[in-house]
Amino acid sequence: MEQACPYTFRFIPIGTRRLWSHYRYKSRPGGVSSSVMKRVYTALILIPMVLLLVFLGPWWQWLFTMAVAAVAAVAAWEFLGLAEKAGATPPRIAVVLAVLALFASSLIWPIQNPATLGTLGILSLGLLVYCTFFRPVEQIMADVSASIFCLFYIGFTLLVLPALRENPEGNGPSLVTFLLCAVWAGDTAALYIGRAWGRHKLAPTLSPNKTWEGALGSVGGSLLSTCFLLGLAQLLQRWDVGGLSYSGAGWWYWLGLAVVVNVAAQVGDLAESALKRSAGVKDSGSLLPGHGGVLDRIDALLIAAPVLWYAQMIH
Repeated sequence: MEQACPYTFRFIPIGTRRLWSHYRYKSRPGGVSSSVMKRVYTALILIPMVLLLVFLGPWWQWLFTMAVAAVAAVAAWEFLGLAEKAGATPPRIAVVLAVLALFASSLIWPIQNPATLGTLGILSLGLLVYCTFFRPVEQIMADVSASIFCLFYIGFTLLVLPALRENPEGNGPSLVTFLLCAVWAGDTAALYIGRAWGRHKLAPTLSPNKTWEGALGSVGGSLLSTCFLLGLAQLLQRWDVGGLSYSGAGWWYWLGLAVVVNVAAQVGDLAESALKRSAGVKDSGSLLPGHGGVLDRIDALLIAAPVLWYAQMIH
């Protein structure tokens, strides 16, 4: 079948003896939309900044932790906005301060230290006491639930990222890069494969646009990104260039882990979609053009990062 020409020709007479052909480009239906281009531009700006923070030297661990803490604070603010739309009135400033305090404690104690869990417990009890005495009685149950859940769902899960980067085996930046690439590549593959070939709905009540075809494409994207990282790491080792190291296990371990991380990321995406749907909103915010809010961008990491952490602990 012949494709329609993307140009519109208009013949404009000039005088009586000469014709000029004038054309202009018209976008085809199904072409690259402005929202997709916004996603691309935002990613081109953010990805280099994130990778720079990941691969800074060990002395800059505090900067990476504070950057993750800032992301967590914004995401927590957006989550509490969702809670308000669902009927709760949680104390936003108190919860965000609790999230920041949790990250500050990680600069003193590692995540596996019992003191970190103790800090999480103390902050949770503090939010309970605050809501008990400073919130309306009829709102206490909803406000306490939203506040403590936010502290755990966003604060404690993202606390894993600095812990992964500070891995005692010395390949912390490689682990974080593996996680981010698996999530990013899976998300990108799901978007385009789902749009092109998606026919069977994955979870229509939670996210109507997600399909099984897109989910399988997401797994494939994570596998491809992992193969690329493993090959790049071997190439850099041959050139005696540091930066990436996945020598602690064989290829099959990392490929299997990529599938596990990808599935966890898709569950995290669906979980946040369920929260937004229960609040009756499409996006958690509008800070990132083409992506929505910060919470929309990191929702997959909230499940994938702890899964990778525990998998490495077991391994």
